[in-house]
Amino acid sequence: MSGQAAIRAEALGEAPDADAIEAIARATIARLPEQFAVHLGDIVFAVEEYADDETLAALGLEHPLDLSGLYHGRPLGEKSSMDTATMPDRIVLYRRAILEEWIETGVRLDDLVAHVTIHEIGHHFGLSDDDMHALEDAAEDSAP
Repeated sequence: MSGQAAIRAEALGEAPDADAIEAIARATIARLPEQFAVHLGDIVFAVEEYADDETLAALGLEHPLDLSGLYHGRPLGEKSSMDTATMPDRIVLYRRAILEEWIETGVRLDDLVAHVTIHEIGHHFGLSDDDMHALEDAAEDSAP
């Protein structure tokens, strides 16, 4: 389902599936400034229903709806050419938590998914919350 199809599903009151959430996130990534986009090619991107119990416990969270996205990896500034083979960095969006927040807040689904996606990308770059907000603004400014 494309980002536009997800927005149509939203208008019809249907809960977008994982493919719809991923399409919105990928459209967000495509709008990022080039200096960020060039460093995202090796990141594995996934949409899952909920965070698993192990992930929640590691973060000190009790309920899976409390986590809408997570970056797994080391920020770019902490990586070294001396690092041995490691798993690729991953960004996971948690569909059910995103949908719950969408219902509770009334924020447009595409805006919410973009926000979560950019926040997790920000962790990849080791950005502060202020830097993440600036990156989100840059992505919004280049939206069609």
